[in-house]
Amino acid sequence: MLRPAEDRDAEAMRLWRNQAPNREVSISQHEITPEEHRAWWQRVQADPRRAVLIFEYAERPLGVVNFFDLDPEDGSGSWGFYLDHETTTAEGTAMMAWMQIMREATEYAFAEEPDGLGLQVLRAEVRPENEAVRMMNRRFRFSEGEPYETSSGSGTMTVIPITLRREDRRTRKAQA
Repeated sequence: MLRPAEDRDAEAMRLWRNQAPNREVSISQHEITPEEHRAWWQRVQADPRRAVLIFEYAERPLGVVNFFDLDPEDGSGSWGFYLDHETTTAEGTAMMAWMQIMREATEYAFAEEPDGLGLQVLRAEVRPENEAVRMMNRRFRFSEGEPYETSSGSGTMTVIPITLRREDRRTRKAQA
């Protein structure tokens, strides 16, 4: 289940984001300080072009979905997510949680308001060496664009833009 993130979720979001496996696949790989996270959270709450959701499974928060650059004029937006890697790995639920958060997040992105964002196009970026994520993205029918270089805290890195159009997405009906 996805629900809007609240103030009570802020510290868990920061801790999950700072877990080494999550940092290693991020474009910004530094450890987020409490002050930096508080400032980010304040900006997010005031930004109508963003939506941050908490992924819950068995009534426990286990991940974050971050939609940003939402543009209602052209029906586009970008997204990213991460899980509580430590908990899902220890419990053996990482793959299930990963598939479920992607399924729910893409459904939410394309669902019409008020149940979703009503997007036509969903974008993201993935690092070329992150083959597991690239395979999962293909499973969900994201298409890859041309890799490009971008700046990060430690220099530059190559990223691959990915795109999912509403008409190309997997739906529960198509999965059945």
